[in-house]
Amino acid sequence: MCGMPTPEPQQPPCPSARDRFFRGVRLGLPVFLGYVPVGAAFGILATTQGLTALQTVVNSMTAFAGAGQFIGLSLMNAGASILTVLAATTVVNLRYVLFGATLSTHLERTPLPGQAVLGFLLTDETFAVNIDDSRRGLATGLSMAGVGVISWLGWVSGTALGATASSFIGDPYRFGVAFAMPAMFTALLVAQAENRRDVIVGIVAAVLAILFALILPGKWYVIAAAVIAAAVGAVVYE
Repeated sequence: MCGMPTPEPQQPPCPSARDRFFRGVRLGLPVFLGYVPVGAAFGILATTQGLTALQTVVNSMTAFAGAGQFIGLSLMNAGASILTVLAATTVVNLRYVLFGATLSTHLERTPLPGQAVLGFLLTDETFAVNIDDSRRGLATGLSMAGVGVISWLGWVSGTALGATASSFIGDPYRFGVAFAMPAMFTALLVAQAENRRDVIVGIVAAVLAILFALILPGKWYVIAAAVIAAAVGAVVYE
């Protein structure tokens, strides 16, 4: 009525910890759906190349580094030394240092142990989801955990599915399963190549890898090409 004080609008209730976590789970569902088939491909390849189903699943549970796991498996199957495998997977996974540093600026209220857990759950896809959510001012440590946990479950369950089914498939190479690794790297390149600079650096890395494969022993050409192409990109586009 006229002359009566207007009641102040009520503030929406602050979402609970459970709500924030499961909001992240919903955001991560597309990643879950994408990880199941790729994880299954890893499970099939790993068991075909000599790992037991348990070893394969534990590998995915503790590493959670899709591209790194594929390249490590490929190098071990090719007879590369432990040093080469460690060096190659380290180079491939160095991008997570930058990803983690970027996300940490949005996690001032998250204690260090919580940030460490989020670091373990960090992948290219979870980073993309969380950084987009952060830029909109909606992300929290718990929502990021939800994205990471559902993505981890997709990768591990896919790996378990592939490792279990491999004994019924026979020779997986006749289905083109071995193409899972180059397909994953191609997808990563397409997803991360946001401009002409990224495309040029990718082409330089590919050309160097082909050239170095002809002159370097073992699988060192992978590391050499990646490091030199990255250095060239940093110098030229500084």
